[in-house]
Amino acid sequence: MRLTEISYGTAQPVEGYGPGFFRVGGHVLRGACLITPWDAGLWGGLEDTVTVLTLAGRIDVLLLGTGGQIAHAPRAFVDALEAGGIGVEAMASPAACRTYNVLLGEGRRVAAALLPVDAV
Repeated sequence: MRLTEISYGTAQPVEGYGPGFFRVGGHVLRGACLITPWDAGLWGGLEDTVTVLTLAGRIDVLLLGTGGQIAHAPRAFVDALEAGGIGVEAMASPAACRTYNVLLGEGRRVAAALLPVDAV
């Protein structure tokens, strides 16, 4: 088997996560966050479609991390983003982090909106 190192160019992958935080580009973000290939910052959660809609035309799909367990995205959230031309894929936040990194490594137009994983 041949292993090759993944290059993300100038984009920053999710480096880690834990109870209430995500680590991206060497910085720790506490709480819900929105990660794109060019930026990472706090996000207002499932009621904040306005911030995500500013990505229309720059991304094709938003990976919605729903916390420690998979949950359905609110219909109004999905409808608003799809009307703006952004596909939404909901999954648990750990899976969303991994999927984001894979798609980012492939050069895809992707972003991740992540709700934190609770403490055990």
